[in-house]
Amino acid sequence: MITKRIIPCLDVKNGRVVKGVNFEGLNDVSSPIELAEYYSKNGADELVFYDITASFEERKLFTDILTQVASTIFIPLTVGGGINTIEDFDRVLKCGADKVSVNSGAIRNPELIKEASEKYGSQCVVLSVDVKRVDGVFRVFSKGGRENTGMEAIEWIKKCVLLGAGEVVVNSIDTDGVKNGFDIEMLEKVLEVVNVPVIASGGAGSTQDFIDLFKKVPDIDAGLAASVFHFGEIKINELKKTLKENDIIVRL
Repeated sequence: MITKRIIPCLDVKNGRVVKGVNFEGLNDVSSPIELAEYYSKNGADELVFYDITASFEERKLFTDILTQVASTIFIPLTVGGGINTIEDFDRVLKCGADKVSVNSGAIRNPELIKEASEKYGSQCVVLSVDVKRVDGVFRVFSKGGRENTGMEAIEWIKKCVLLGAGEVVVNSIDTDGVKNGFDIEMLEKVLEVVNVPVIASGGAGSTQDFIDLFKKVPDIDAGLAASVFHFGEIKINELKKTLKENDIIVRL
């Protein structure tokens, strides 16, 4: 069994970390620089940094804050938000990111994934997908979960991996911030069609939710969460000890 990763997510708006429920009602949490440093020192395996309104506001990602975050941490950093061109990939990587997450930019131009994976390697290209059930069908949403693209999510993920995405973050809008557990059904569907690492996002409310995730979906690579870590409801070091006690392989 592969070592399971625990990944905090910094959703950044106007230079501050924020968190809401079902992608709505955002509350200010902390400085991304202070929070990133805390996670780097306290057991996080990786860190994800999303400039969550960059795509909606049709602007480039805040690189000054990103550069400061990258310089204070010693764990891999994935960065997303407003990534629409190869130049955006280049700019973010030069700021210190290890991987670049693309979402709305790939929806507008799927060839961006192919182009980026050929230039930087597929391990550098992360597909982030915001998924919500609409009339019983998994649909892809864009612009921070605001717009229904009409695309069926599982086929979209499969297509993007074939184009060169080396990792997939599956964000369940239905479970985001609700804290009732990860979207197991959705994750199982994704894992049936791809053979790259898949990260579960949306729904973590307790240590048990992570245990359930890794036990019920043994092929999942990582669990990503935000508010439960930001507000100290779950401490990553303690979470990992409990996971290990439940025979789940983690890096302590």
